[in-house]
Amino acid sequence: MHKVQKLMLPLFGLRLAWRLALASWRCSLYYIRCTQAQVLSITSRVRKTLHGSSDDIGWLQHAHDMAPVEDGTVRFLELLEKIRNGEHNLPNSFVYLLIPGLFSNHGPLYFVGTKRFFSKMGLACHIAKIHSEASVEHNAWELKQYIEELYWGSGKRVMLLGHSKGGVDAAAALSIYSSDLKNKVAGLALVQSPYAGTPIASDILREGQIADKETRRIMELLICKIIKGDIRALEDLSYDKRREFISKHQLPKEIPLISFHSEASIAPGVLATMTHIAHAELPWLPLPKFGSEEADDFQAGHQVPVVIPISAAMAVCALHLQLRYGEKSDGLVTCRDAEVPGSVVVRPDRKLDHAWMVYSSRKKDPSEPDSCEMCEALLTMLVELGKMKQERDVSGAF
Repeated sequence: MHKVQKLMLPLFGLRLAWRLALASWRCSLYYIRCTQAQVLSITSRVRKTLHGSSDDIGWLQHAHDMAPVEDGTVRFLELLEKIRNGEHNLPNSFVYLLIPGLFSNHGPLYFVGTKRFFSKMGLACHIAKIHSEASVEHNAWELKQYIEELYWGSGKRVMLLGHSKGGVDAAAALSIYSSDLKNKVAGLALVQSPYAGTPIASDILREGQIADKETRRIMELLICKIIKGDIRALEDLSYDKRREFISKHQLPKEIPLISFHSEASIAPGVLATMTHIAHAELPWLPLPKFGSEEADDFQAGHQVPVVIPISAAMAVCALHLQLRYGEKSDGLVTCRDAEVPGSVVVRPDRKLDHAWMVYSSRKKDPSEPDSCEMCEALLTMLVELGKMKQERDVSGAF
């Protein structure tokens, strides 16, 4: 019996050692697998981050069921030259509605100069009062109400000119509510609009890339908490969301369309300078009334000049998109993504960044057209396209 116990002790020790070795091996294998999964995840994230929007830019131009575009640049430049020579042919038989883009609620001068320019010509011109940081579908509904109010109040059809996301919002209104708006809207000009999406929005919010959750939290803090907007306003401009929307909603063929896009200058001088001036109203600061004799005489808000390096910022973004993707852009929207299928495309012969069409520079060159004149040329061209379409429809009816 004593001998059996002596034999059992070594066997028990061997069994214990085997179990410990097996557990250690399994634990090591588990950690190896976890490490492999982490390495694969990091590799996938790095690859996705570096690849970015390479496969997305210009996707709409390759879609087989999309209508071709027509180049209208020559006619646009002819109309622009006539306008600069004092020939203004915009009729007052329409109401002109300017639709601002993302973050326009925080740019008090957005489209103000253009509206004043049209009003001086005796034209009924309005700036759409929409929440610029709302989703595309929300703004489409708001614009539908706005257009119908203008139409029934004036008895005139409405000409739309949307800048940036404003063009996308307007196109969404016409797409979703085409049966209600097709006889009330005379035409739409999309100015520097990311109709197919923009790599800026996609690269910021793309899931599965490095620091995607952290970046999203930062953008939600900025847009939702600080600006009091909706993160969908930016999401809706990503390539995935634009693919989804366009597949469900098509623009009505009856309405004339113009796509205007430009290329920002990336010259060293532009990158190094601040050329645009805007004014921001700061109602939360108790600023003193200048010229007042009372020491405690304050006012709730005051217009103060704020230097904004818009051109420099757009040039940096355009340079980034050029170096990373080899794409020409205005700083935020690539030229290919701004072309709407079935539209007349205008490609100006000047270097213009994304903000140029809505903000005027103090350093105006009298030999060059300004943004107001270019907007007038676009709308004049839109009126011409509408007349041509009507003539074709009448001739086709006989």
